Amino acid sequence: MFSLRNAASAGLGPRLGRLNLPNRNHIDTPHYLGVTSRGVIPHLTPDSLSAHTSISGVYVGLEDWAGVDRETATHDSSPLRAFTALPHSALCVLGARRTPPVAAPAANSNTDETVSVCTAVGFKTLRAEEYAPAVEKLGADIVVGLGDIPYGRKLGNKRVEKGTDRMINWMTEHVALRRETEQEATAGLEGKQARFFAPLLPVSCANQRFYVETLTDELKGSVDGLAIYDTLTLEDMPAQLAPLPRLAFTTPATPHDVLHQVALGFDLLTIPFITAATDAGIALDFSFPAPACLNADSGTQDSQFLSPKPLGTDMWSPTHSTSLTPLAENCTCYACTNHHCAYIQHLLVAKEMLGWVLLQIHNHHIVDCFFDGIRKTIGDGTFEQEREGFARTYEKDLPEKTGQGPRVRGYQFKSEGPGEPKKNTSNFKPFEDGKMLDDGKEVLADSALPRADANAIEIEKTGFAERTG
Repeated sequence: MFSLRNAASAGLGPRLGRLNLPNRNHIDTPHYLGVTSRGVIPHLTPDSLSAHTSISGVYVGLEDWAGVDRETATHDSSPLRAFTALPHSALCVLGARRTPPVAAPAANSNTDETVSVCTAVGFKTLRAEEYAPAVEKLGADIVVGLGDIPYGRKLGNKRVEKGTDRMINWMTEHVALRRETEQEATAGLEGKQARFFAPLLPVSCANQRFYVETLTDELKGSVDGLAIYDTLTLEDMPAQLAPLPRLAFTTPATPHDVLHQVALGFDLLTIPFITAATDAGIALDFSFPAPACLNADSGTQDSQFLSPKPLGTDMWSPTHSTSLTPLAENCTCYACTNHHCAYIQHLLVAKEMLGWVLLQIHNHHIVDCFFDGIRKTIGDGTFEQEREGFARTYEKDLPEKTGQGPRVRGYQFKSEGPGEPKKNTSNFKPFEDGKMLDDGKEVLADSALPRADANAIEIEKTGFAERTG
């Protein structure tokens, strides 16, 4: 399933590999998975995903499907893939929670039998005994085991001990179910089984050594990969787990974070800042290796003494209203080869959803090319050198959001309680004097209603109502 192609496969360090599953396009790693919302990448329909992007795999959270009738979705070999209309060649990874998840309101939201998940109707509890059979029946390519991950909170010693015990029990029970299913599949009673990735607590392996020993001893041969939630876990990972593919749920905020995590040895990453940039109206504009800049003083190609370049372009800026240039120079994506900045800026101002569609296509193309460059430099042995050059060439953070993007949904933020400001601006605004049309204190001039068959000339003679006072 997964093979490492470079010698530096043990310990910390960038790795070249290939993930190859039956009936799916192979994925050369390091690479990324598209982050979905209810099974689809925001702003991209399945036909746009197939025709205009090179996204090779997606991650789906089970919490998105709370309330869906499972009985009506079991007539296909992959009910999840059929329901989401995911392209047949794309890899589908299924876990308990979306990424990035909304932190649960309770400090200790998980128990020995349940974890707290954020559904379309608020936070609910997901039972461990229900999770395993549910994800196995949905027909994903890779299933991430249920983890006792306290999102947004640090783990104390007692909490780590408790989480270790829970995950040992949950993984043991899940693997036992999979072994029963595997026997049925061998007998021809069930379909092909998904690959299984075991989650690790967001602490060092030494602090969860009993759980790690369970993975390397009792569950050896039943775990196909690892789901990692903190870079700290890689620092002392045992050699027995080194050959397994590593899926990162570490939510990198910038391309610099991505390069840092690739340098540590992650193989697959989930990158929420792609869609976050799209929602903010930002067109990503970076490449790896970073382009060499000509120094005017020395005449050499060096970016050390030049001001850093932004990682993206804010398309809300009025300066783009007459620009006929593409979103990024030399970009070959669908948006840049068919449209220009002025058109996309107009779409954003007019609140046309096509504007975010084109930005999403462009931003994913930029990240695809970014990972192509990462893999090439790892193969050439110049990754660390180019990483330093990238840090000198580009700013540390993405541009600040200046415009109002699409409406914020409940899964994108945690409510802080009564009295908090609205996340979305109102579509109906008061007049300059603060009055509303329906407040009963304002009188509008009367106008006679035109006849049903009146033409434009008659309506012009009748006139329209005017504001008085």
